[in-house]
Amino acid sequence: MSGNIFGKISKERTVSAVILVAAALVTILPGGAVLALALYAVSIIGFLELTKACGVRDRVSAEGGKKENGRPNALEIAGICCITLYYAALGITWDAAYCTPLVFLMMIVLMFVYVFGFPKYNANQVMTTYFSLIYAPVMLSFVFLTRQLENGIYLVWMIFISSWISDTCAYLVGVMRGKHRLAPVLSPKKSIEGAVGGIAGAAIVGGLFGAYLDNVLYTGNFAMILAIVGGVGSVISQVGDLAASAIKRNHEIKDYGKLIPGHGGIMDRFDSVIFTAPITYFLIIMLMNEGF
Repeated sequence: MSGNIFGKISKERTVSAVILVAAALVTILPGGAVLALALYAVSIIGFLELTKACGVRDRVSAEGGKKENGRPNALEIAGICCITLYYAALGITWDAAYCTPLVFLMMIVLMFVYVFGFPKYNANQVMTTYFSLIYAPVMLSFVFLTRQLENGIYLVWMIFISSWISDTCAYLVGVMRGKHRLAPVLSPKKSIEGAVGGIAGAAIVGGLFGAYLDNVLYTGNFAMILAIVGGVGSVISQVGDLAASAIKRNHEIKDYGKLIPGHGGIMDRFDSVIFTAPITYFLIIMLMNEGF
């Protein structure tokens, strides 16, 4: 019986993974408005998954003070408006510099809701909402910004090499060689050996991808740059994965949602991508400017 259950889960995960890869190709290859709209939709879903999981939507019932989840509240609606404005500006300017002030505007908007709705919402809910805005929508927007770089149609895939390839290598090495626990309380199955394997795997694949680009684009520096990006990105990816797990443990939930069969919600599948997107963007810019 358990074998059938695991077989079904494995099949669901495989089918979902294939669909996700296809969706990535369909949106990332054309870039521009198509990619911005896709990330906008994913960001809103991820934002709402996170705010719900972290108690932003909680309210006290009249029966006995028990907390229960209701519909999206004013803080979340204000957050959706902020995400809409941010991605609209991003789609028009294609530049992070012009969108940075909007990150501060998000805080001001939430403070308006907090002050004029007082005491309906507490400070923790406001801070968690702002955290959720940065965590999913803003950090995911660096997928779009990386795609807009010179040769971004190629370089953007380093975000996924640093996360999904790293995850795969870490899992395989962990199964074969894992002996020492990486974070025994938070994730007992993850090992130090697996983590090292993930870093090495992402660095090697990144380097090979860079060598291919050097050959195709007649450049001479992508192999080293993308090896570094892959290795560093893998470290950040694994931290992102563990951080998302820690939040779930704190709030005693298994998954953030049920949108993706076999995986959970957007936050369950994109937890590592969310972390690797900004680091990939800034590392590529920094290393290219340094003349590597």
